[in-house]
Amino acid sequence: MRIGLLTEGGYPYVGGDTGLWCDRLVRGLGQHEFDVYALSRGGEQEDDGWVPLPPQVRRVRTAPLRAAGDEGATLGRRARRQFTEHYGELLGAVCAQREDSAAEVADRFGNALYNLADLARDTGALTGALRSDHAVTALERACRAPGAPRTAHEARVPDLLAFTDHLARALRPLSLDWYGEDALAAVDLCHATSGGAAALPGLLARHFSGVPLLVTEYGVQLRAHYLALGPDTAAPAVRALLAAFHGRLAAEVYRRAEILTPGSSHARRWQERCGADRARIRTVHPGMDADRFAEVGEAPDRADPGTLVWVGRIEPGRDLVSLLHAFTEVRKEEPHARLRIVGVPVGAEGEAYLAQCRALAAQLFPDEAEGLHAVGDNPVSFTEVGAPEAPTLPDAYAAGAVVVLSSVVEGFPVSLAEAMFCGRATVSTDVGAVVEVIGGTGLVVPPRNPRALAEACVTLLRDPERRARLGAAARARALELFGVEQNITAFHGIYLEIMSHCPVRRVDVDEAGEPLPFAVPAEAHVPGRWTVPTLLRGSPAPVRAGAEGAR
Repeated sequence: MRIGLLTEGGYPYVGGDTGLWCDRLVRGLGQHEFDVYALSRGGEQEDDGWVPLPPQVRRVRTAPLRAAGDEGATLGRRARRQFTEHYGELLGAVCAQREDSAAEVADRFGNALYNLADLARDTGALTGALRSDHAVTALERACRAPGAPRTAHEARVPDLLAFTDHLARALRPLSLDWYGEDALAAVDLCHATSGGAAALPGLLARHFSGVPLLVTEYGVQLRAHYLALGPDTAAPAVRALLAAFHGRLAAEVYRRAEILTPGSSHARRWQERCGADRARIRTVHPGMDADRFAEVGEAPDRADPGTLVWVGRIEPGRDLVSLLHAFTEVRKEEPHARLRIVGVPVGAEGEAYLAQCRALAAQLFPDEAEGLHAVGDNPVSFTEVGAPEAPTLPDAYAAGAVVVLSSVVEGFPVSLAEAMFCGRATVSTDVGAVVEVIGGTGLVVPPRNPRALAEACVTLLRDPERRARLGAAARARALELFGVEQNITAFHGIYLEIMSHCPVRRVDVDEAGEPLPFAVPAEAHVPGRWTVPTLLRGSPAPVRAGAEGAR
């Protein structure tokens, strides 16, 4: 089977968001072939290069999400009129009132999107048109139309320009040359590793060539957009328009995908609220490398019995401030307790948040010294993986008797699952998929409640036998549910299920261009490598007579 793997800011780039699980998936499904179509976040990510690729990755095509405004052919008068009509319909669906029929709005949005895709294919590209004065004029007309939301009515010229710029970037896949017979039209299945921009090429391949679409969301893309639209990010009108657009796009992706695979019940509920058909949803937990944590998980617990460990990416949503305040209560009950925070700040906001947390720790916990002439140290330490105190990620988890998660926002809590692989007892806040992941093998408290967090930590610090029981149960649960093997097996079955219900129909021709109805044998779609048409080995469609051969 030939899979078109669609990513945004992830695989195959070094440090990509979906890099690890995509690499494990591709390597684990060696009986299939993969074409990777990757949208990059910009030049910096492209300069970092790719991870080493296995032989089953036969092709990689990349494109930046942001392109120059003058890219693509200049539209003629007729094409410009068509663009204005279709783009106006798309914006009309974005600015539709809540009272409007959801089905009618979804149809209106989808039809406009595919009409724009057809126009992009006919004209070469729409990148320039999406940033043109015609696009801004169409947006202003939609915002001022009767019945448009009040926030859209209040949009000023800077707001219109900002939203137009964002929409041009989000619709960048419309202008890519990924949909020909030698590209996505030649794959058997498109697998988008997230919603949003990554899934849009899959929607277009389905529209142009009938290629079925599978969408995996370990973190719901729509939820991520909502969380990113804080009051400091943009004006209220821009935030409202962005939220409406991403909501319409998510609904279209969920409506057209053959199967959706959320990583947790938490993500599944989001998809169902956005209109996804429950019958087409299969929960597939992320596949994580258990071997990486085997040495720590199987070794006796040698951690300092009074040490708490927090591991993760440092950003405001992790709520380290509440953790530090909770630790003041822990120290009242356990004066020798220590807290180790191991993580990397995310962007400039993360750097500022880390500085704030360091200052708070210094204020709450003055340095302590054993004697009058000794140099004191702080019971709270901040380190990064790779430092002498935590040379590897497993070492970071191994250093603590209890692993703490203090987040107020979570999707699938990867750090929590890693701690479970290490056999560590955990204390977590009840957010996202935490309860689903823990499953009774750790203590869960309400978010933003330092006192409850402190009480749970003290309970486990004082009870080593309970810590051992919870840690053993957590490791057994992680090995059963979150290993790579379970993930690969699930996706292999889903690939076959999709192909059994909606195989791609291609017309094969001979040298003279005459149809050959039986040129591709029925076993071409059977798993394995018995008889494989040249089309699946990489030759462009259509397949000529005599092009198949046994391997």
